Amino acid sequence: MRTLSVPALAAALAVAGPAVLAQDLPDLGGRGVVVATENAYPPLQFVDSAGNAVGWEYDAMAEIAKRLNLSVTYEFISWDAMIPAVSEGQFDIGMTGITIRDDRRAMVDFSDPYMRSEMVMMVRGDEDRFTDAAGFAANPELLMAAQPGTTPFYVGVYEVLDGDEANPRIKLFETFGAGVEALKAGDVDLVLTDGTAGNGYVEASGGGLKIIGEPLGTEDFGFIFPKGSDLVEPINAAIAAMKADGTLEALNVKWFLDYKMGG
Repeated sequence: MRTLSVPALAAALAVAGPAVLAQDLPDLGGRGVVVATENAYPPLQFVDSAGNAVGWEYDAMAEIAKRLNLSVTYEFISWDAMIPAVSEGQFDIGMTGITIRDDRRAMVDFSDPYMRSEMVMMVRGDEDRFTDAAGFAANPELLMAAQPGTTPFYVGVYEVLDGDEANPRIKLFETFGAGVEALKAGDVDLVLTDGTAGNGYVEASGGGLKIIGEPLGTEDFGFIFPKGSDLVEPINAAIAAMKADGTLEALNVKWFLDYKMGG
């Protein structure tokens, strides 16, 4: 019998063992939820070589749905439209490695963090003109790919370049994957990304891409919801349970160590 409220469960998870986790998560009665995703952020979510939508976030959401008794369907949407669409209530949840930031909290609610990643510099495998952010900034011929409104965009503007959001050295792309393809083609020279996605692309590139320099900072990822959503607390409870019983770490091993992109 499920007797703990969601806030009480969240508090109890710090001291409770896995034996109580399975029986005390709230049961949402098969409630249907629609999750928006971009499918362009490996290994969090992407389309594999067989055409299947897969990734860390899909597995995590499937586990959350099982534990909370949710029925999940997915809709695909571009990154620049996702936060506004979720904010307007078009979707119940958004997932695509979304950095938890205060400015975004004005539009949507966030879950608790399910992952922490570092911002890194991804370049072509044969890049030898620069080895760090200062070297990139010093060469006016070098170009950076970014998606508008993303954490990599703002890091590129304010931590790598001169703080001018209209700097012509930043080339904007609708999707992260399009920016990576531009990097591979030589149309740009740098993609800033979190280590999660960067390591996935490097692993899949067969030496065509690499990470250089020191990390430029850390970021926490969370799922997003319309403001005031009653799904936030149950999903936070499920995330806490999955941390406590090792499920999230098992997903990290599966997708960051064992999975071979393109395999």
